[in-house]
Amino acid sequence: MGNREDLLAGAKHCLYEKGYGRTTARDIATAAGVSLAAIGYHFGSKEALLNAAMMEATKEWGEAVDAAVLAAAEAAVTPEERFVATWRRVGETFVEYRGLWAAQCEAIAQIDRTPELRQVLAGAQRMARLALAAMFQGQREVPDSEEEYALGTFYQALLAGYAIQWLLDPEQAPTGELFLEGLQLASARVLGRPVEVPE
Repeated sequence: MGNREDLLAGAKHCLYEKGYGRTTARDIATAAGVSLAAIGYHFGSKEALLNAAMMEATKEWGEAVDAAVLAAAEAAVTPEERFVATWRRVGETFVEYRGLWAAQCEAIAQIDRTPELRQVLAGAQRMARLALAAMFQGQREVPDSEEEYALGTFYQALLAGYAIQWLLDPEQAPTGELFLEGLQLASARVLGRPVEVPE
């Protein structure tokens, strides 16, 4: 690896171990085995490097969960089974990627003081939502349409809430079955369509 790749790897390690706000430039340089000057040369600032590392780590999480979800979708018979299995697989990834989710929550809490991060995260919203719509339907990609965007927005809201609840207490975090029951109840009450909720 070159210095740039070493810096990204070091920054990701620091995000997982120390979080977004507590990571210093020296921490990253030490983890990467390079000089402090290399951060400025390759990324311009520590913040730009951390933002790039956050996006790369999020992409890696997305690839891991996508593979797990596709495997679950192949075993599912009904859309309901796929929905439950998908959320179960998503929850399983939180164990390995706990540091990423904790760092993201920390970074979002500081977003008013980090306009660069706001720009990076906001710029990725549409593609992230479309990717979630595809993932939950067991597809590689979906059309860039307003319908798929709306569906992805719904899934993103569930995912963010799920991650926060899991970080607070994994034992009380929602299950795929609970998500399905909530979806059925919300559909019945909002749309006025009675559904049979499993006991």
